[in-house]
Amino acid sequence: MTSHVELLSNGLRQLELQQSETNLGSNNHDGGDPQSKNDPAPDNESLLASSSANASPPSPPQVREGYGFRVSGTSTPLTTVPTRAIEGNRALPDPNGLGWPAKSTVSRLNETTPDRAAREKMMVSAVRTILECIGEDPDREGLLKTPERFAQAMMWMTRGYEERLADVINDAVFAEDHDEMVLVREIDISSLCEHHLVPFTGKVAIAYIPNQLVLGLSKLARIAETFSRRLQVQERLTKQIAIAVQEAIKPRGVAVVMEATHMCMTMRGVQKPGSITVTSCMLGCFRTQQKTREEFLTLIKR
Repeated sequence: MTSHVELLSNGLRQLELQQSETNLGSNNHDGGDPQSKNDPAPDNESLLASSSANASPPSPPQVREGYGFRVSGTSTPLTTVPTRAIEGNRALPDPNGLGWPAKSTVSRLNETTPDRAAREKMMVSAVRTILECIGEDPDREGLLKTPERFAQAMMWMTRGYEERLADVINDAVFAEDHDEMVLVREIDISSLCEHHLVPFTGKVAIAYIPNQLVLGLSKLARIAETFSRRLQVQERLTKQIAIAVQEAIKPRGVAVVMEATHMCMTMRGVQKPGSITVTSCMLGCFRTQQKTREEFLTLIKR
């Protein structure tokens, strides 16, 4: 967003250029219209207004800090710029508490039973088309109900789009004078790779250091489950879990480490069974204090 300082700087530069052109004109045309010589020079306020009118619209800030903010069509959380609610196509508050909702997430959240039936019917038709395209017969006995089964399974595997974080966390936030690390590890997660729509599975460890508030232990696993039941990449999933915990109880720090095996690497493409992808996200004191980070990494290896 164009700041007042930038507008002032642009206005002063234009003023200097206009004064330079005026001086050149007066030197070359001393016999010109005397009225033109007496015209007052534009003041800074008019120049700032002119600069503001001619300036191109400010580009949307890359702001999605916290699960209550997003930029439409993008789902990776960024934490480099302070957040604020802005109108238009920029960072918008998420009144539904979904946490980085996608384009159609809200419509799915609020759909009625007939709407859901219509959605599944569209998916059934699409799956029949896929079966035909790969050379199969969707009307043979073994595949006759496959489109319906797939539609229902896909809706279940992506049910995270229907879950509000406020409902997931509920009232499981408690005041507690505990200032040591809280760690839940070996949490199983299963998700779908958004690039190929094939599964990746693994385990996640979540830790935080409280700041007067603690979160119900099961809620850490539920937060991980909510975000994993969406189309994901592991890097984003790791960060979404960490920021959701940070926003829920404002602890001194949050650490998340995830290890997963991706079917898109093991059963297609490079075909490397046994390969494991490790991602991490450190916030607060886990990022700034090496001893705290090392304690966490030591504990998750036991």
